[in-house]
Amino acid sequence: MTIASPGVTTVPASHRFIILATVSSATMLYAMAITIANVVLPQMRGALSATPDQVAWVITFNLVATAVMTPVSGWLSNRFGRRNVLLVGCAGFTVASVLCGLADSLGALVFYRVLQGAFGAPLVPVSQTIILDTFPKEQHSMATALWGVGVVMGPIIGPTFGGFIAEEYSWRWVFFMIVPFGIMTFVAISMFIQKRPVRPPSPPLDWLGFFALAAAL
Repeated sequence: MTIASPGVTTVPASHRFIILATVSSATMLYAMAITIANVVLPQMRGALSATPDQVAWVITFNLVATAVMTPVSGWLSNRFGRRNVLLVGCAGFTVASVLCGLADSLGALVFYRVLQGAFGAPLVPVSQTIILDTFPKEQHSMATALWGVGVVMGPIIGPTFGGFIAEEYSWRWVFFMIVPFGIMTFVAISMFIQKRPVRPPSPPLDWLGFFALAAAL
């Protein structure tokens, strides 16, 4: 999903790739969380006394929260600013990851995974929009290809290192391992993503459509 943008911002060439690396790290951060819990479902099932169907909620509800929040990313970025959306999304995602690792029941874990998906959902579309506004049109293919590396590497790094850490320690550490990446990404966004000029007021969110989508999912 790409959010419509009014035009390309004027960014020095030397600064473009720093922005690209920053938003790519945000994308990789979220991509890691989508699949990282898959490798520890058996451990979570035993630790939380859950059935196979119940422990699958840890994956399912995270994806549902992502599907619900992704369509409103454009409205959020227009209303509050892309930089603010990235900062809140990254901070909320990181805190939710800590809470996932501290969860002492299946219900709490599922709830925190919903928060993780909801806060992480805007990171991908907003990051892509920033890239398209940062690079000139003739470099869009190159920039989006490099940005896509984060999308691809996240699901590879997450389960690989998550499985190793879970075997050495416990399933909780697959969520704790995300926290340092989240903190570094938050700092990078604060330093390198600039505020954009104030836009005209955006149209109101279609709340009826939003809740209808959420209910349908």
